[in-house]
Amino acid sequence: MLFVTAANAQTPDAGGNTPPDGSGEDAVLHGETGAGAGHDAGFPPMNPEFFPSQILWLAITFGLFYWILKNVLVPRIGGILENRRDRIAIDVEAAERAKQEADEAHAAYEQELAEARERAHSIGQDARNDAREEGDVQRRKLEAELDARLDEARERIAAAKSGAMNGMDELATDVAETILRDVIKLDVTRDEVSSAVAATRS
Repeated sequence: MLFVTAANAQTPDAGGNTPPDGSGEDAVLHGETGAGAGHDAGFPPMNPEFFPSQILWLAITFGLFYWILKNVLVPRIGGILENRRDRIAIDVEAAERAKQEADEAHAAYEQELAEARERAHSIGQDARNDAREEGDVQRRKLEAELDARLDEARERIAAAKSGAMNGMDELATDVAETILRDVIKLDVTRDEVSSAVAATRS
């Protein structure tokens, strides 16, 4: 396009023919025209003569880039974003499921702990009641044994006391009878002396 425009820029002579010596082509290649030979055209992209071709190629390039962006890059980026969004949704759902399971496990643990505490309290209370009942049984048994031993001791003491008193009565009767007969020279019977000793003791 650049060379075509440059070629079209050649100026024919008065007869409509280009110079046979190729001077016109040299002038075009060196950026010169027939009317302005000897003058510099400047940097080509900044030359207004080439603006139409530059705009055309810019439109073609932009259209190609837009087509590639629309049909290749955007679908790929959209697919990547869609996959990432699906993965994030799956991860969030898994996290929520794990949190729910953790909450349920914690609630079950708290319930089991409460039941274990209640069972432990019940077992302790039962153990205390059993120990109290067993202590009461042992106490009553010991009291019964002590009462039996005390009664037995009392009976032995009473028997010993009765025996001792009987022995004392016999001794007192003998002493009184000896005194009355040998010292006082009284004629008394043993029954009379025994009756007198018994009356004295009572």
